[in-house]
Amino acid sequence: MSLPPGFLDELRTRLSLGQVVGRKVMWDARKSNQGKGDLWASCPFHHEKSASFHVDDRKGFYYCFGCHAKGDAISFVRETENVGFMEAVEILAGEAGMPMPERDPRAKEKADRRTQLSDVMELAVQHFRLQLKTGSASEARGYLDRRGLSPDALDRWEIGFAPDAWQGLWDALKAKGVEDDLILGAGLGKPSQKGGKPYDTFRGRIMFPIRDARGRCIAFGGRAMDPNDNAKYLNSPETELFDKGRSLYNIGPARTAAGKGQPLIVAEGYMDVIALGEHGFGASVAPLGTAITENQLQMLWRVSDEPIIALDGDTAGVRAAMRLIDLALPLLEAGKSLRFALMPEGQDPDDLLKAQGAPALQKLLDNAIPMVSLLWQRETESKNFDSPERKAALDRALRDKIKLIRDPSIRQHYGQAIKDLRWQLFRPQSATKGPRKGGWQRHAPQSAMPATKSSVLAMSGDAQVTVHLREAVILAALICTPEVADDFESGLEGLPCADPDHAIMRDLILRHAIDGPEVLREKIFSALGPEALENMLSSRHLAIIPCIRSPGDADMARMTVAEELAKLSAAKGLNAEIADAVQDLAGLADEGVTWRLSQAAAAAADATRSGKDDNAEYETGDNGAHINRSERDAFAALMDKIRFSKPGR
Repeated sequence: MSLPPGFLDELRTRLSLGQVVGRKVMWDARKSNQGKGDLWASCPFHHEKSASFHVDDRKGFYYCFGCHAKGDAISFVRETENVGFMEAVEILAGEAGMPMPERDPRAKEKADRRTQLSDVMELAVQHFRLQLKTGSASEARGYLDRRGLSPDALDRWEIGFAPDAWQGLWDALKAKGVEDDLILGAGLGKPSQKGGKPYDTFRGRIMFPIRDARGRCIAFGGRAMDPNDNAKYLNSPETELFDKGRSLYNIGPARTAAGKGQPLIVAEGYMDVIALGEHGFGASVAPLGTAITENQLQMLWRVSDEPIIALDGDTAGVRAAMRLIDLALPLLEAGKSLRFALMPEGQDPDDLLKAQGAPALQKLLDNAIPMVSLLWQRETESKNFDSPERKAALDRALRDKIKLIRDPSIRQHYGQAIKDLRWQLFRPQSATKGPRKGGWQRHAPQSAMPATKSSVLAMSGDAQVTVHLREAVILAALICTPEVADDFESGLEGLPCADPDHAIMRDLILRHAIDGPEVLREKIFSALGPEALENMLSSRHLAIIPCIRSPGDADMARMTVAEELAKLSAAKGLNAEIADAVQDLAGLADEGVTWRLSQAAAAAADATRSGKDDNAEYETGDNGAHINRSERDAFAALMDKIRFSKPGR
């Protein structure tokens, strides 16, 4: 069976030899450099103790310095699986997701045609280069000179010129005996729609040859000299040689430079790549006038684990970066990602290099941001999150994006990174002053009254202590069962936590609950020491709570946290009403009345929270304070009177 032309090239391009060989060997961690694709192991073909088997993952070849075995992915599968050539190709094609082609009796004929087309493209390269030196190209040479390209640079990049003539290249190729169908098949000419002679595809343009990874010219890019031309840049049409979505400008030299340790840079256009190359950044490529495709992204990852996307600092460049994020998220693998170096506003890499030189660009590359940071920037930049609904919309948008990631480990790390960034954005302002740990306990009574012994919050009448202990219940419940913390994220963020220890625990729960109870406790131990958590969990007020006695009971933990958060919210509303009332009474009552009112208010608040029997003559609140029923009713009536006497009510 003959394979169609280009099939094996595509197969080798899609596969990583390191992954193929890695199923059979253990890499030597001391000698191997995974980032550069320089891998060493004991040879699978002969018995040895030293790591003399070398894989060059970037070039796709292996060699053993002991037994001298050598080859590529196909030969490795043939030798290790004891199969023939076609069987090895079928195995690798299955791994690469490439269907095996049907039997094609004309395969050799097609291969010959591709060779002929490549030859025609080389003739075109030479023709365009010669034309750049003619009088008709003076304007083009002036433009290139203004762009800072020396004659040596023009030769290095094989830049040429297509005169503004309808059959300039056509006539030159025909004079060399090239057949019409080869000129048309190479995308160098177009048939006339009026029945006349075919005409050149490129006219009045500076020409940039586009070569594949093996160095064969497969297409051209042309930059128009006429400022009124509708297409400033024009690429060859797709042909048997050229698939725009599977090609990258300068991929061959960039792969070599990246193999020597240079960072792989992805720019927008030909001139950016040329400018980068001329300033020492040889591992530079560009997509061909469109957004990066999935195939191009896979090509980039075969060259470098973390290509740097260096897009223009304008709106279009930023949008291109944002679109690339959505494309890349489902394709992420361990060690394979992208970083982004956005140019200053209004500049491209060429502009920056001309204005500030290579050090300025190198600084941008060194500070390239990871993809998760750009994702966060896209979802939060120029937006206001001053309401729960807007915060919830942000959470949903980020969750939807993270769900696109197929690798569960990467998805988890993205979730944690987003959570850290979200925490920085919405971090509550913790109190900087307040009693240290244990200080609050000095206000607790020595014993609870009989009616309140079963209450979790049996304590003195200090409302601040009530808040403190309710917060302790919430924190303890979430520390014992951290998997429910996500359900109460906004409520937890809103805890005032006047006690600095509580504030630290709250922050650590928000950041590390996702990591599980052991990690969370370890973080708390590191921040506060083991005594702080042990003392809190063993206190008599918390030790009797079911979800703390039985850690891991998610339903009970949810119920407890929800109840305590609701009580804190209700108390906050009541305190606001009381403060409002006291302010309204200012100047209308003497100090004695105001003091008595405040005492009644505290007791009424406790009684209201504890939900006692209305028929009881005396009631006891959660905090142990007593309130006479008539006092409570009088206070309620007074509150009503104040409410309805306020202006505007």
